[in-house]
Amino acid sequence: MSLTKKILIALVLGVVTGIILTFVPEAVFSKLDTYLLTPVGQIFINLIMMLVVPIVFVSIVLGTAGLGEPAKLGRIGIQTITFFLVTTAIALCISLALAFAIKPGTEGVFDVSIADYEANEAPPIMETLVNIIPTNPVSSMAAGDMLQIIAFAIFVGIALAILGDKTSGIHRLFNQANEVLMYLVNVIMKAAPYGAFALIASAIGGAGLDAIGSMGAYMGTVILGLFIHAAVTYTIAIWFLGRGNPITFYKGFFPAMSVAFSTASSNATLPISMKAAQENLGVSKSISSFVQPLGATVNMDGTAIMQATAAVFISQVYAIPLDFTDIILIIITATLASIGTAGVPGVGLIMLAMVLTQVGLPVEGIALIIGIDRLLDMLRTSLNITGDAVCAYIISENEKRKGKVS
Repeated sequence: MSLTKKILIALVLGVVTGIILTFVPEAVFSKLDTYLLTPVGQIFINLIMMLVVPIVFVSIVLGTAGLGEPAKLGRIGIQTITFFLVTTAIALCISLALAFAIKPGTEGVFDVSIADYEANEAPPIMETLVNIIPTNPVSSMAAGDMLQIIAFAIFVGIALAILGDKTSGIHRLFNQANEVLMYLVNVIMKAAPYGAFALIASAIGGAGLDAIGSMGAYMGTVILGLFIHAAVTYTIAIWFLGRGNPITFYKGFFPAMSVAFSTASSNATLPISMKAAQENLGVSKSISSFVQPLGATVNMDGTAIMQATAAVFISQVYAIPLDFTDIILIIITATLASIGTAGVPGVGLIMLAMVLTQVGLPVEGIALIIGIDRLLDMLRTSLNITGDAVCAYIISENEKRKGKVS
């Protein structure tokens, strides 16, 4: 049986098990989750996260060096950032339109006199941009600061490309390191079905059917927005910009989407998403190695959809109307918030706090959605990494037609 089928079966079994666990006593679920489900899921996440920093650094260095002259790197970089910003803006427009049409915050009665939600304050955009350049690359790697790691790797890659034969030994060393890391990815992926099962069963069992039912309208609005963005925006992009078959694309990329769904982490899924793009979709290694690690850090279409929907939902619950200026602020703030957002579970809530503050909505409203956010985090992470792969695929196919990559 192929790994894809094993993961799909694990996903289904995890959902069924999670639903069953909502009916067992809390004490029984707590022990089962503490001593079995959470440890198995966390071990799988740790195994992948163990490789993230070295894979991002090595991949970006090789990708940048492989692109060759700085002019080509600049062209690819501009195309990548443009694609990310445009698709994020489209995602926000879709989610806002759905939220205003469905009005999830008016469905049912919500308790708005809830305890405050303590959210870490998001850093200012200019501070994020300035901090892209690391003062200590080693410290950045130890802390897992992805933007700084990417920036340093790009500088190293440019140096390797310019120096050419003078650094052939180092270039070969990076290639060998990449082979070792890809081998480890293949080994770890054998545990993916077990990790996916444990993570999903734990998430659904912990949320409970009552929480899922009471937030049904909000969940449905977010899920519909994610589906429309994937089925329309990405499909049209693959079809017209990449001149490819969307069905073939999604079939080839499904293993990565399923791992993203179970881990709810773009960074943790990065090794698998790069492997799927290169081996199943034929994306150039140099372009995949540059675009996808960058996308895992700055491209968050799924998170943007959640933020816009949640902002409208909270405004409706608290009966605080949003005018046209507020809507524009949501689009701009959520788009910029995606830059530098760490690709780890739950970070979307921190970014949401910044969006709510910008339009004068109570941050306490986040407590309304926090109970079921983990489930939605799984879905939006799948969309996030799919957007990265779509961008890499389109650029790779266009470069192939120009004869500039193999």
